[in-house]
Amino acid sequence: MHFFEGLLKIKPYVWAILGALVLIAITSIYLNKSNTKEKKFDTRKITTASLCIALSFVLSYIKIFKLPQGGSITLGSLIPLFIFAYTYGVKDGVIVGAIYGILQFIQEPYIVHWAQVIIDYPLAFGALGLAGLSRKNIPVGMVLGGVGRLFFHVISGVIFFASYAPEGQNVLVYSLVYNLTYLLPDLILCIVIGFIPQFKNAINRLSTERC
Repeated sequence: MHFFEGLLKIKPYVWAILGALVLIAITSIYLNKSNTKEKKFDTRKITTASLCIALSFVLSYIKIFKLPQGGSITLGSLIPLFIFAYTYGVKDGVIVGAIYGILQFIQEPYIVHWAQVIIDYPLAFGALGLAGLSRKNIPVGMVLGGVGRLFFHVISGVIFFASYAPEGQNVLVYSLVYNLTYLLPDLILCIVIGFIPQFKNAINRLSTERC
């Protein structure tokens, strides 16, 4: 049960934001019933984005393992964001990922420098939207999104966290290995789920309904 202890650490005002996202989704569903076809597409996108951000955030606090300098292995928390990017494409996926990153910063701000904040939050999580580059194969898209996120975290590690590297070790190697320690297992878990036939069929239906 200790996996779920992280949920107790979510701040009240962040719960309020998550609640607002769900409320927006519910309102959009209601409005979707009476809108024109074009407006239905917009409200469906808003609904899906709100729910994906909220679900990813909650899942991110069901932690399987957490590293001391930041980063954790979660219960497939990135899957909703990958699904959104797969369904709506790179542009919308990047925007939703960046919003999710900002929400993570609001909950647990880790500030070394203003540029580090931008790299580690909106840019790194926004890169998950690269999953939309592969809209015929969601596991491949997950890899693309995961590599995008890894790139920005590694850059941040090289520039702002070099002091954590053991003496004599190349900073780039240290940052890459450190970030792979949690990002790779987290991504593998998402990919394994992505290969489940029932999961793939459900996502394909969602993508078809979008059209």
